[in-house]
Amino acid sequence: MGSPENTGTLGIFTVGMGAVATTLMAGVELIRRGRRPAVGSYSQLGWLSGPEGPPRRVAEAVGLTPLRDLVFGGVDLIESNAREAARTAGVLSAADLAEAGDFLASITAGPGVHDSTYVRNLPARRVRPEAGKLAQAEAMTREIRDFFASRGCARGVVLLTLSTEAWREPAPCHATVAAFRAGLERNDPEISPSQIYAWAAIAAGYPVVNCTPNLVLEVPAIRAAAEARGVPIAGSDLKSGQTMMKTVVAAGLAKRLFGVRGWFSTNILGNRDGLVLDEPENFRAKEVTKGGVLSDIFDAGAHPELYGDLHHQVHINYYPPKGDNKEAWDAIQLFGWLGYEMELKINFQCRDSIMAAPLVLDLALFTDLAARRGERGVQSWLGGYFKNPAALAGEKVSNDLHVQIGCLEEKLRGWR
Repeated sequence: MGSPENTGTLGIFTVGMGAVATTLMAGVELIRRGRRPAVGSYSQLGWLSGPEGPPRRVAEAVGLTPLRDLVFGGVDLIESNAREAARTAGVLSAADLAEAGDFLASITAGPGVHDSTYVRNLPARRVRPEAGKLAQAEAMTREIRDFFASRGCARGVVLLTLSTEAWREPAPCHATVAAFRAGLERNDPEISPSQIYAWAAIAAGYPVVNCTPNLVLEVPAIRAAAEARGVPIAGSDLKSGQTMMKTVVAAGLAKRLFGVRGWFSTNILGNRDGLVLDEPENFRAKEVTKGGVLSDIFDAGAHPELYGDLHHQVHINYYPPKGDNKEAWDAIQLFGWLGYEMELKINFQCRDSIMAAPLVLDLALFTDLAARRGERGVQSWLGGYFKNPAALAGEKVSNDLHVQIGCLEEKLRGWR
């Protein structure tokens, strides 16, 4: 069992200092200054009950690292510091950017690993000089270690908040640790930048959270490396907006045993994520994670008469005027008693990064807690934060948000 002590500084290293990462950073600083509440963060506002005594705030009950002890850094392909990245992202108001500007300017970003075959629409300007993938991985391991050492961090967490990569199926180079290292040595094209970052972070000895739909935790070699190195990993793809609403509504419909014939989902957004997803191969990664959330909630095996012919369709459209203020529509064809047809429409006008930032904060703090508690490998109890929750071999995954929150609370109560 690892030490539960939360003394000392916790470093958070973000791979990709874009809209989500900078909204997280600014939000933490504004909360620390008492200017804003931590809305949407279970780690900060949640309560945890136990067998004895009254409920306690989650952070107090399990000993989470206080926000005052967080420091930030990372890499980015475009901007050199978090203030410039936040300006480019356009999420924060002028007042909030001015309030947190000096703090954000102090958070510098190193150059990142880029492969244009995985992200074609991103104008990468700050790319690492190493030519080979093994050299890139080793350089990133050094950079991660150097950042945490330079800031005097007692512990650290690496967050993958980079752009969505073109979808690839697992390849032979992903099968084992030895095969992956050999793939790095020969510059195997099936090894993506996300996988290089995750490999580097694990080699440096730090937990990894994959906030993206990129193929990372599905790679057996990365799972095995995390187990061997003794670090926790969690992912994948934040369940923050439309998909969060989808799993809540779907779970309610399933519990009431309504039939569902079709679920059509579409989004319009104009941020950098939308630009990257305008490329079909990159959208495919999102289609995989967004498209799989209904299959276990609507159990066609148990209820073929209700869900046997369910048609689920997902679309994302890049529309620059929307910026980070994403709009999502869901059109649901359902039926009730005696098979009478009905329809349900949902129009969710949300702020993409505002929805995501508190989830990323929770994941950083809970993954650090898991590391202090001696956990290693996949942390499936954090599945409620993800569209495509990673699970242990043979473990059944539920996308029902109520079930997922129950798993989270049960895990935390064991550490209360």
